[in-house]
Amino acid sequence: MQIRFVKAVGEFRLELTYVHLVTLAITLIVVIGCGIYSARTVKSAEGYSLGGRSSGVTLIAGSIAGTVIGGGATVGTAQMAYLFGFSAWWFTLGSGIGFILMGLFYARPLRTSGLETIPQYLVLNYGKMAGPLASVIASIGILFSAVASCLPGIQIIAAIFGVVPWQAAIIIVVLVGAYVFFGGMKGAGVSGLLKLIIIWVTLFVAGGTALLALKDMANFNMTFPAYPWFSLFGNGLWAGLGNLFSLIVGIICTQTYIQAIFSASDSRTAAIGAFAAALVVIPVGLPSIAVAMFMHAVQPDILPILVLPSYLLQYQPEWLGGIGLAGILLSLIGSIAGLALGIGTMVSKDLCYELFNIRTSKTVLWINRFTIIMVTVIASLIAILNLKSQVLVWNYMSMALRGGGVFLPLTMAIFAPGRLTPIWAVTSMVVSTVAAIIAALVLKLPIDPLFVGIIVSAAIILIGLMQRRENVAMSEGVKEQNIDT
Repeated sequence: MQIRFVKAVGEFRLELTYVHLVTLAITLIVVIGCGIYSARTVKSAEGYSLGGRSSGVTLIAGSIAGTVIGGGATVGTAQMAYLFGFSAWWFTLGSGIGFILMGLFYARPLRTSGLETIPQYLVLNYGKMAGPLASVIASIGILFSAVASCLPGIQIIAAIFGVVPWQAAIIIVVLVGAYVFFGGMKGAGVSGLLKLIIIWVTLFVAGGTALLALKDMANFNMTFPAYPWFSLFGNGLWAGLGNLFSLIVGIICTQTYIQAIFSASDSRTAAIGAFAAALVVIPVGLPSIAVAMFMHAVQPDILPILVLPSYLLQYQPEWLGGIGLAGILLSLIGSIAGLALGIGTMVSKDLCYELFNIRTSKTVLWINRFTIIMVTVIASLIAILNLKSQVLVWNYMSMALRGGGVFLPLTMAIFAPGRLTPIWAVTSMVVSTVAAIIAALVLKLPIDPLFVGIIVSAAIILIGLMQRRENVAMSEGVKEQNIDT
């Protein structure tokens, strides 16, 4: 059966059969219900944010991959592949590489610290000023990633139910609340694992059928010339390298992923969990690309953001299409929930707990929960105001903002503690973040704002290291003079 697209008020609408709706509803209820059921043991703030520090490899991988496989990894990848081809793979490929580097170099020292947030780690090395500052910088960047999942979520829900964007946004807020409000990290991990199974099965079945159809397509080479369609650098060499670098830096500086590392039972488990997440994430972009290229050939007038859901409904069995559509919605909801949980943890721990001295566990727990809802509301509002924007643009900008100011100071704190003085670390974080924002939003430079932030951060850190060396040399000179006298 073919699903018709009804052009209503300038938007596409997807018409679902009863089989689609029933399988979609059952899938959503089962996955979210399992997450809520797992929340029955969550009683404290630490249990909410870290799952009691008892997570194994499977739960860590589920939490990490369940968050990163959201709007960018599914709908966003298909949207970009519909326009540019294979270069859309950078999001999941770069994310996986970022998780491998996290497992190799960052997981062990971070988990061994016994902390809960990235800002807490920075405070240990650079003083109290670094904590709230890092929380604000990281939260703004993570918020933009949540926008990247709200964008397709709003459009898909609006297309399915024939509602206006603000009504679709309310549905998203309710679903995110059900997904993570009660269970926190544990609920997100359990739901994330189930969601990943659904996404993997439905996406790879869909991608396989799309690949077979492409293989038998007449005039394939004329429709899809090798460049740009089959090049990772179809958008340009520097654009591809910039996307890769921004993903690696952004992932290492994202509270949500580091929070999963902190929740591990030990440092070895944390590292293996990061590697497992990479194995899950890297291939996910490929079936979305195959689907998008097929849809580009057969439906060149479709709304790009609806490419993936429309393929599932039109070209897959009805029961599988409904499950697959539920998987996409869960990937969006789970990503928003995981990202919002990261912001909620930083707000409750680094701002309310440390800055405003709110120490009651139950109060911190509820601040975390309500922050998640507020973040989802704000991200939805931003998405409504930018409905025609590309999903991956928000993801890459998010990575640049959260990584430009924090990446180098965090790396120095882990691998060269004590070398960088607090004043230069804080200066680097502030100035580099402002420079990245100005480059992206004010000057609108053609260069990736992450590079601007990293270059400014590196310059300030270099000056700080040189000054420290001079101070040490002067101090040693004074000591030698005192000894001589």
